[in-house]
Amino acid sequence: MPIPDFIRDIRATAGHQLLWLPGVSAVVFDDDGRVLLGQRSDNHRWTVITGIPDPGEQPADCAVREVYEETGVRCVAERVVLVRSGREVEYPNGDRCRFMDITFRCRAVGGEARVNDDESVEVGWFELDALPVMPERQLFRIKQALTDEPTWFENTTS
Repeated sequence: MPIPDFIRDIRATAGHQLLWLPGVSAVVFDDDGRVLLGQRSDNHRWTVITGIPDPGEQPADCAVREVYEETGVRCVAERVVLVRSGREVEYPNGDRCRFMDITFRCRAVGGEARVNDDESVEVGWFELDALPVMPERQLFRIKQALTDEPTWFENTTS
């Protein structure tokens, strides 16, 4: 996965220590109710489309940008469906981070699903009853995007 320049600059002084980073996920549906997924090039897992906002970039704008950059699909962000702190991730080079993920429900408005950069080995539209094997956190994002519930967040203080 390409490392954003601003993170590369932070890593130059922070080394491999744990970084707390913003992240976005986009659960994109087409007019037929299918969901857009990408198979990541780093671990070959199927996921919704994810990314890191540039400094000052609005999260919804980032979600729309990432979807287009990774898949060639144009979309609009409709609403926030989930806000959640992720687990700690350690990359093969030793870098460690945790993401504060904001998941958006998005609607496709154009483009054609294709591998559009080196972050995915495959992308495509999937019927909800025919999803590939995916991590539970990814399935939860899709489930929340399908509900009419208000934004989901984990409340550990109650």
